[in-house]
Amino acid sequence: MLGAWLGLFGWLLFGFLAFGVRSLWQWWRTGSTGFRGFSGRGLERVAGLLFGAAILTAAAAPILALRGVLPPLWPVEGGAWLIMGCLLYGLGLLLTLWAQFSMGASWRIGVDARERTALVTSGPFRWVRNPIFTATCICTLGLVLLLPSWLAAAALLALIVAIELQVRLVEEPYLLRVHAETYASWASHVGRFFPGLGLGVHLPK
Repeated sequence: MLGAWLGLFGWLLFGFLAFGVRSLWQWWRTGSTGFRGFSGRGLERVAGLLFGAAILTAAAAPILALRGVLPPLWPVEGGAWLIMGCLLYGLGLLLTLWAQFSMGASWRIGVDARERTALVTSGPFRWVRNPIFTATCICTLGLVLLLPSWLAAAALLALIVAIELQVRLVEEPYLLRVHAETYASWASHVGRFFPGLGLGVHLPK
């Protein structure tokens, strides 16, 4: 059950560093934790609920596996899947932290429409507009490979759908409203989640 133990440790470490340490650093620098939560109605609310569901199910998957309730879909112990999972997880975690700290005082979890933060275009934001989300998915994919179960796969799917809804329906309209042409120009040559892909902002009608 090495994969399950690694998966559980991975989620605990990710939560400690990406949420706990980063929030404390934000509070020390600005007096605010940066946590704004997920609000709105309709699909915007669905995005927030899916984020919560993804986190809970991803954390539950290794716990259930360790209790013998959730067997892996295929053997992973001591094989290439474990190595690949650890590499993807480590890469995703490092990229997440790099992107988070590159945002400086502008880092937030969620959006407060009343705030105006600086538009960050340095660090990994030179190539991708949402590197934190991309890195989190890479990290989660690594954990799925460590423990390939239907529940872990469902958590990754929920996370991807939540990110798509949050970015397209909440964050891009907010950034375009606050930064106008500056954001539109940046988005025209920087990919949404991957370099060169998803250029421009196409707001829902």
